[in-house]
Amino acid sequence: MLSKWTYCGIGLASILTFTNLQGQVTAFTAAKFQASAELVLVPVTVTDHYGKTITGLGAPDFMVLDDRAPQHIESVHNEDAPCSAGIVLDTSGSMRNALGTAKDAAQAFLETSNPQDEYLLLTVSTQPDTLSGFTNNIAALEQSVDAARSGGMTALIDTVYLGLGRMRQGNQPRRALLIISDGIDNHSRYSKRKLLREAVEADVQIYTIILDDGLTGGAATSIPFRPSMIKKPIDKGQENQWPKLLEELAEKTGGLHFHARSGAEAKQAAMKIGEALRNQYVIGYHPPESAAVGKWHRIDVKARVQDVHIYARDGYYAR
Repeated sequence: MLSKWTYCGIGLASILTFTNLQGQVTAFTAAKFQASAELVLVPVTVTDHYGKTITGLGAPDFMVLDDRAPQHIESVHNEDAPCSAGIVLDTSGSMRNALGTAKDAAQAFLETSNPQDEYLLLTVSTQPDTLSGFTNNIAALEQSVDAARSGGMTALIDTVYLGLGRMRQGNQPRRALLIISDGIDNHSRYSKRKLLREAVEADVQIYTIILDDGLTGGAATSIPFRPSMIKKPIDKGQENQWPKLLEELAEKTGGLHFHARSGAEAKQAAMKIGEALRNQYVIGYHPPESAAVGKWHRIDVKARVQDVHIYARDGYYAR
């Protein structure tokens, strides 16, 4: 029986350290998938229908499938660990009427921080711009957010791609990227496919707040968006395909995505994202023997309790 465990990383390239009742320490690495002691570590968020985070669950409350095969859960841990978080704030011309709402959301997210968190701030315009490297100076970050002005084209994909690269410089084991945008892109060099591939390979959870403003047909709600909750038009043109990318980025990396049409809804979404980061589960299981290097493994995390929603990354490439 394990009395305590701490982790030195979150995700698929992590080191998990267990301390047993006798005080002996054993380290497990989930990066190379070579030793029998290695673990796949899956960050998981559990919410109710209204987006409120649910805590207090254990291994019997979860089921994990790896390539449709049930896996034995070795550990489930829930701890408010320090976080390295990047904020991608869309300040392009398409956000002119919604920038105040986006700023409210960014500042509400910063208010959920704990003293050991650090934040990176990037803005979206004709070219990506880094307003701040990783820092825990919340006051300075809030000033940078407040001073941001809208204008230019929208290189959203390029900025998110840059953000994922910069997240490698984070000092904390838990890493997340928050994107606040209307979801439109009209000036990126990178493709959606390349960004999605980078996202699923990165050890970063992506959270998105999509500012509908009545333009994208999204649901005006501070409940995490789920496709089954509303009916979508079959086709509303190229412009309306971009918000779906933000939904997909969150779904594939285990984050949450929200649609908002007002400052109040955006702030609620940001606070729920902060709460989710503070109350996240990490499920550990041994990789199957078929985890050959480079092979894609589909992950399905299910709950054995009723009336909850599970958010977890949908797979990993064995390394």
